[in-house]
Amino acid sequence: MPAQTGTLRVEHVMGIPIVVDVRDDVGEHAIDELFEWLRLVDAVFSTYKEASDISRLNRGELELHAAHPDVRDVLERSERLRVETYGYFDVHAASQVGVDPSGLVKGWSVERASAILEGAGSSHFAISAGGDIVVRGGALPASRWRIGVEHPRRRDAVAEVIELTDVAIATSGTAARGDHVLDPHTGRPPEGLLAVTVVGPDLGTADAYATAAFAMGTRGPHWTARLPRGYEAMSILGDETVLFTAGFPRIAAAA
Repeated sequence: MPAQTGTLRVEHVMGIPIVVDVRDDVGEHAIDELFEWLRLVDAVFSTYKEASDISRLNRGELELHAAHPDVRDVLERSERLRVETYGYFDVHAASQVGVDPSGLVKGWSVERASAILEGAGSSHFAISAGGDIVVRGGALPASRWRIGVEHPRRRDAVAEVIELTDVAIATSGTAARGDHVLDPHTGRPPEGLLAVTVVGPDLGTADAYATAAFAMGTRGPHWTARLPRGYEAMSILGDETVLFTAGFPRIAAAA
């Protein structure tokens, strides 16, 4: 059997560990470019960096037309998602002053990062950003990737194992950061729901859908049952009952 090529790199960007696991042979320059892109995103969109475009917009020091072009694109997409989710994904509600598009930016930027690797010729890789993941191809020599979804109450356990390829996975819940997602309509943490995981073709959209569904509380599973084609969801209720949409890629379901 020929020697397996590949690269594993972890860097801390946007306040979270970014894990890049490339299973085929791609030059280090492509991974360097990927992390340069993510650092640029952090410099432009961070709400913690005083010099970022978002911070300057929120302080009134920068007009939107003069901001980085990606800022306008992200805010326009965020507005479309706000309408689509009945206001449960709202970058205005996420910020005490101005806007905070972090709920879209992480997934959007990682999806764009995956295009950098594909452009460099990689077909088999995974990028994980604080638990939100893009996978392409397989975890060679395996033909697919096997992903464990963290249990929201038991950090040493997984709630579900899924096996898939060429897809994005996003989870929103209380496991990592506590009550950081609020219902924009009430300003309070949602009730009756521990976590929502959404899989689909685009990580930015999946992340926004997971955030919105979690913010809905017990109404979230009903909303995810009507997600656009290609997107599927798993919801964990407060009593740890687990609900799946019909096409969610469960290993157990196939057994």
